[in-house]
Amino acid sequence: MKPISDTDPPNAPLRPVRDHALTTLIQRHLRFGWWSLLVFLSLGIALESFHGFKKGFYLDVPNETRRLMWTLAHAHGTFLSLVHIAFGATISLIPLWETRFRDLASGCLMGATILVPAGFFVGGIIFYSGDPGLGIVLVPLGAVLLFVSVLLTARGAESLRKPESAPGQIESKKKEKAKPARSS
Repeated sequence: MKPISDTDPPNAPLRPVRDHALTTLIQRHLRFGWWSLLVFLSLGIALESFHGFKKGFYLDVPNETRRLMWTLAHAHGTFLSLVHIAFGATISLIPLWETRFRDLASGCLMGATILVPAGFFVGGIIFYSGDPGLGIVLVPLGAVLLFVSVLLTARGAESLRKPESAPGQIESKKKEKAKPARSS
């Protein structure tokens, strides 16, 4: 919300104002979330078709590791895509979130969404005696990034607990101070 200034009339409507960087960040996460959701849902459709057409490179017992890794890539990618959409919707609701922490959470979430599914997927391309391939090392790195992103977002959301943090309440307190006292 736009803070009331000395030039605004006391009964001026409150208008939401976002800075350009915040709007850009929200749009980035919404676009990334929806497009990555499309990609990972398409991967799920492909996996289902491999199953439906009984493709040996996917269903044969020696390829069980591949099937598991690719299923995990699909599931984690889909979930993280939805987290991006939620993150994009959430960040505008936390007005007192410090920009550096918000941007760090954003970058960590982007990295996690790429590393976790990619690690599972690449780990399933070439595997060794039932163990995933070398790409699996990307998963723990992505998991750490996801942890940092969620931690920073949860800490940012803590500012919502403080009564003085709600923009509408700040403006209403200013308006109350600006009103002349009633005489009886």
